[in-house]
Amino acid sequence: MADHVAFLFPGQASQKVGMGRDLVEAFPEAKAVFEASGEVLGFDLAALCFEGPMEELTETRNAQPAILLHSLAVATVIRERLGFVPDFVAGHSLGEFSAAAAVGSLGADDALRVVRRRGELMWDAGQKVPGTMAAVMGLDPAAITEVLATIEDGRVVVANLNSEKQSVISGDVAAVEAAVEPLEAAGARRVMPLSVSGAFHSPLMDVVREDFAEFLAGVRFADPGAPVVANVTARPCNSGDELRKGFVDQLVSPVRWHDSVAWMVGQGVTTFVEVGPGNVLTTLGARSFRNAEFVATSDAEGTEKVLASLRERG
Repeated sequence: MADHVAFLFPGQASQKVGMGRDLVEAFPEAKAVFEASGEVLGFDLAALCFEGPMEELTETRNAQPAILLHSLAVATVIRERLGFVPDFVAGHSLGEFSAAAAVGSLGADDALRVVRRRGELMWDAGQKVPGTMAAVMGLDPAAITEVLATIEDGRVVVANLNSEKQSVISGDVAAVEAAVEPLEAAGARRVMPLSVSGAFHSPLMDVVREDFAEFLAGVRFADPGAPVVANVTARPCNSGDELRKGFVDQLVSPVRWHDSVAWMVGQGVTTFVEVGPGNVLTTLGARSFRNAEFVATSDAEGTEKVLASLRERG
C-alpha cells in the first residue's frame, strides 16, 4: 500500500491570542506572510493575532482570516524549506480555503480577502436569520438525523460529521434547543451548545449564498497542485472551477470530515499533518484512525518537528 502524506487545515474555533507569534520569531518565511496580510486587508491582522483582544479575534470576520493566515504561514515554511508537496490536502470548513491556497489554487492575498468576505457574510446571515449550533457526543449521525426529523420548532440539520461519535447540529435557535432532550434520550452522551454567530453549514446560510457566489466569480481559481478533498463530497477536487462551486455549496451543506479522512486513508495516506493553530483535527483523527499517524504544527516547536520528519522522508 502507498505511504502517502496529507495536510489537514483547521477551521474556526482554533484561534487564540498569541497565535503565530513564535512562528514569526522562528521563521522569516512566516514573518513575511504575517506582515503582508495587513496591506491586503487594510488592518493589522497580525497584531490582532498576537495581542487580541480575544472578543475581537473570535468575531467570525476576524477569526477566519486569522486562522487561514497562521495555516498559510506554516505551509509556506514547509514549502520554501523543503519543496514538499503533500499527496492530498483537506480543510475543515474554513480550513478548505487554507488547503486550496496551500496548493496554489488561490493566491494568498485572494484567500485572505475571500475568507474575510465569507466571515462577514456568515455574520450577516446570522443577523438576518438567527441560528445556532450544538455539538453532539456519543451518538452516530444516522441516529441524530432520525431525532432531528421529529423536531417541529424550526429547521435543524447535521452540519459537521466530525467522527463516528461526534457531530454538530445547526439550525434555528428554538429547533436546536428543542433537539437537546430527545438527543440525550436517544443515547447522546452530551449535547453542548456552541458559541457561534449563526447556523453555519445549514439552509439558514442560504440568504448569503448568492452574494458569496458573486464575490467568488471575480476571484481567480487555478487548478490545485494536489487534490483537495472537499467537505461537501468527501472526494477530491482537481480543478479550480470545481473548487469555486464547492466553496459556495459548502455554506449550506454538511462538512463530511470523517468521510474525507476515511477516503484518504483508503487511498494509502498513513501520515496526516495538521497545518495551522491548535490540534483539533489531530485529536479527532487519532481517535478514529488508529493505523495512521496524526501530527500537529500548532507552534514553532511542532513545525520544527514536522520539518525534520518530512526531511527524513526525502
